[in-house]
Amino acid sequence: MDQDSQDFLKRLFDAAVAAADPLVTLKAHLPKPPKGRTIVIGAGKAAASMAKAVEANWPGPLEGLVITRYGHGLPLEKIKVVEAGHPVPDRQGQEAATEILRLLEGLSEEDLVLCLISGGGSSLLAKPGEGITLAEKKALTQALLASGANITEMNTLRKHLSAIKGGRLAVAAYPAKIVTLMISDVPGDDPAVIASGPTVPDPTTSADARAVLEKYRIDIPPSLDAFLESAAPQTPPASHPAFARAETIMIATPQASLEAAAALAASEGITPVILGDSIEGEARDVAAVMAAIARQVKLHDQPAAKPCVLLSGGETTVTVKSDQGKPGRGGRNCEFLLALALHLGGLSKIHAIACDTDGIDGTEDNAGAIITPDILKQAAAMKLDAKSCLARHDSYSLFAALDCLVRTGPTRTNVNDFRAILIL
Repeated sequence: MDQDSQDFLKRLFDAAVAAADPLVTLKAHLPKPPKGRTIVIGAGKAAASMAKAVEANWPGPLEGLVITRYGHGLPLEKIKVVEAGHPVPDRQGQEAATEILRLLEGLSEEDLVLCLISGGGSSLLAKPGEGITLAEKKALTQALLASGANITEMNTLRKHLSAIKGGRLAVAAYPAKIVTLMISDVPGDDPAVIASGPTVPDPTTSADARAVLEKYRIDIPPSLDAFLESAAPQTPPASHPAFARAETIMIATPQASLEAAAALAASEGITPVILGDSIEGEARDVAAVMAAIARQVKLHDQPAAKPCVLLSGGETTVTVKSDQGKPGRGGRNCEFLLALALHLGGLSKIHAIACDTDGIDGTEDNAGAIITPDILKQAAAMKLDAKSCLARHDSYSLFAALDCLVRTGPTRTNVNDFRAILIL
């Protein structure tokens, strides 16, 4: 039954990813062609597949450039695809972002800008504000990634140190109409948070950005401090006429992917329970809560009777503390699963999968992993200390040794994490 359970979990993940495939979802949301030019721009892990969908379905001439993560590109005929650094920005992203701004120069009211935005766009649209170096942005990004800050907090700070995010891209396109097609990878599907909201008004302030720095005790150099000091008057106000010419359409969301997985489970006689599409928090803390719910189902058939699968999405975090030594390998999904296994303690007939829908868990080569009820016994038989691996954030090494990793390669979409816990 173990192999059947693992296959079932993988099919749930595949269904969730398929529901967010822009090659399927984007066509229905394309606007009408304009009288003037059509410029396609964008950034994110799904940028290349979104651009491919536009090329396949657009009835008129178009041109443009999109930026995606290394290894996530596709060969296109009319739209240039640039691969750049993620999650830490690099020179390629900076140069491509500058080229995007050049494409928007001199547009008229009769022109249309199609902006394709998905998760990962914040680091890929690497255009630091005046007086800020790319090296400084890199250092800040690395500090934020290690701090445990959630995606909303990270992007609040990124917007206030950028020359292109926080609505500035819409202003650059004005007076052309700009239609942004978005794939959400953030809790709540807030377009101002996805890729740091390059085409929508920014509701946050430089004081909010400073509060993030203070909360996580992150020091910044004088250049960044000076830019934050002057950022408030530079942020485009919601009353700017560019936003009256801007439209945002969500073409894929975490909730839709969870519903696709739930429909598959129900069709196979497994009761689906969607716990939430926007769950945040430390990966190991979320695991403790999920384990408690799974235990309640197993022992008391609450909140649903067995067989049942608990589904959830969102984005957990992993905080690496300076006193923990050099961290091992493993993204937030693998960390969640290892903590979950330890909390379940080998409880029978409970299997789980946790994967990032972009196909990359953190910075490794896997989407996530699958755990079985006997995984701790398997680890002990190989003299692997699960608790020690969790303490060192080294879940990848343990799951690799046990052949539990899920590898998909880049999916070219991203609706964040997908978790499923099957209780039989």
